[in-house]
Amino acid sequence: MHWMLHKPRLAVALFALFLLVPGPLLLKVRLDNAPEIYFPADDPAVVFDQALREQFPQDQVLVALFQGDDLYETAFLQKLDTLVQRLEMDPEVNRVLAVTTMDQIRATPEGFAVEPLINPMNLDETTSAQRRERATQDRFAPGMIVAPEGDFLAVVLRPSPMESSLQRLELEQLLRRQIDASGLSPWLSAVAGHVALDVAQLRAMMVDLATLIPGSLAIGLPLLWWLFRRWLVVALAATTIAAVTGMSVGLLVLLGKPFTLISAIIPPLLTALTVAMLMHLFNAILHAAQRGLEGEERMRAAITSVALPIAFTALTTAAGLASLMVSPIRPIETFGMIAAIGVLFAAAIVILLVPALVMRFDRAGWVVQRRGMRWVDSFTDRMARLALRRVPWVLGGATLLLAIAIPQITRVEVETDLYAFFSESHPITTATRRVEENLSGVMTFEVVFDGPEFNSLLQPQRLQAIRAVQQWLDERPEVDYSLSLPDLIAEMHWAFNEEDPGFRAIPDNEPLIAQYLFIYDGRDLFDLVNRDFNRTRLVLNLNITGARELNAFMAELRARLEAQPPADLQWEFAGMGRLFADQERLLIQGQLDSLLVVVSLVLVMMGIMWRSLPVTLVSMVPNLAPVVFIFALMGLLGIWLDMATAMIASVAVGIALDDTIHILHGYLEHRRTGYSE
Repeated sequence: MHWMLHKPRLAVALFALFLLVPGPLLLKVRLDNAPEIYFPADDPAVVFDQALREQFPQDQVLVALFQGDDLYETAFLQKLDTLVQRLEMDPEVNRVLAVTTMDQIRATPEGFAVEPLINPMNLDETTSAQRRERATQDRFAPGMIVAPEGDFLAVVLRPSPMESSLQRLELEQLLRRQIDASGLSPWLSAVAGHVALDVAQLRAMMVDLATLIPGSLAIGLPLLWWLFRRWLVVALAATTIAAVTGMSVGLLVLLGKPFTLISAIIPPLLTALTVAMLMHLFNAILHAAQRGLEGEERMRAAITSVALPIAFTALTTAAGLASLMVSPIRPIETFGMIAAIGVLFAAAIVILLVPALVMRFDRAGWVVQRRGMRWVDSFTDRMARLALRRVPWVLGGATLLLAIAIPQITRVEVETDLYAFFSESHPITTATRRVEENLSGVMTFEVVFDGPEFNSLLQPQRLQAIRAVQQWLDERPEVDYSLSLPDLIAEMHWAFNEEDPGFRAIPDNEPLIAQYLFIYDGRDLFDLVNRDFNRTRLVLNLNITGARELNAFMAELRARLEAQPPADLQWEFAGMGRLFADQERLLIQGQLDSLLVVVSLVLVMMGIMWRSLPVTLVSMVPNLAPVVFIFALMGLLGIWLDMATAMIASVAVGIALDDTIHILHGYLEHRRTGYSE
């Protein structure tokens, strides 16, 4: 550790390398917070959903909601049709649903025909009142693209398969540009849907990056100045932080990992941990100077007193962070790996490079204790005297607090609701509420039915079984909208029989059903059933967005399907609702696994460091106490255990170890040297 003291040029060269190397890499940072990033690639729900998308369209959509009194006037509908045509020309767009493109099944003298809900080619043949009635009385449009009263119309943009948040951002920008170019901006009321949510999260991440990194520097650097009043300290701290955070994010890029909302925590966390290590080093230099030591002797004494605690602090903190690598949620796994490596890298710089530069460039004295440091020492001295003179009271108070805190942990709720990350006044929240209030919920959910053989879904009994499940779901308060293959067949049967309401049902005639499907020439059929007619999906729009509510809904639906099986059909759940619901299970699994790993690793490492079982066990108390109190506070305040808070235990243990190691190391060292005060 002392060998670098006489190599300041090497230290400067290494610092320059660590500052310059990340530059080109940082230009290649892949900002991405897409939902797919968070799900384990081998999770059964993910594997099934990916296979499903090979046959059926994406369930992540972008919804533009329009409001006005003239929505059915010719001028507006012509603008709307222009918008739809422009959007459908873009290769990133798979389909655009609007009143001018959605299929409507109507009776004809020959049987039935499939035509646009509102045909933009013959607007002069109908009045606005007739168009409004046609849209609001349609079997499928209300709740999907038309408000029940007709005062809102929606354009639902279904994208081609997308892989990143930046693609979704471009899609939203495309939609807004085309709305403006089509002259529809005055009518635009909201832009919502899962694509818009992802874009809102991406923008929030950019704001966080622009706030958290400068904010952490604005706290850490002035704190070091206040404590030591040395510009050299501030300059070295800023350089060290830049090197540590730059190299860590550069490693993220080298590994091909996306920079997510979770990754955005890495720079401020490493900044805080690096400042803590530097504070210990500079404080050791100050205390060595106060003992009359100078030059190399002073630096050697400072390094000797803090190198081992800093090294073990880095190792144990890295162990706590690395425990997150067992999480099945990929951004949390990546966070744990990169943050752990970053902590070890920071410790290496603080122990090896910074002392060499202090030796080379230090020109001022450290003997006079600055006001900031005097205040800190005075405060810690008072706390130490209180702890030593009132041992029973301190231990009794701590025990009482633990007794109060532990029961509160049972009140912690595991929940993931991406909309809850935003305030009620945030644009994505208000837009989503407007869509939910006037159309239907934005959470998509699918029940997928598989028949035993080719054309097996043409059998009336199987279709009736699916219809029975749909009817049960339609009575659920969570379901705002549903659509299925039986709906389309019943609509064809109704139209074929001169729109007699008594025939809006599934015919008990398999050849007739086959004939209906053969002559159907619309665009919507194969959104619901595959071309082999042995797999179909029942599509739902739910008004719930939290994982806990989704899991409760899925549990009741699963119980219904198990109690009353839908004929001989196999069934499975899919869609964003299923994937989000599974996050609750993944969060619990990851939290328990990482907590077990971090406690085990820290216990082993503390045992190696202290080489005493009693000291090791005692040292675990202050390490685990913060975890207990944090979770107790979460339970008391109703803070969810979600994607943002799932890393708390591992990070808290890692940070708590810092003070534990320094205090215990100092105490044992004083005992070893015979110091009795």
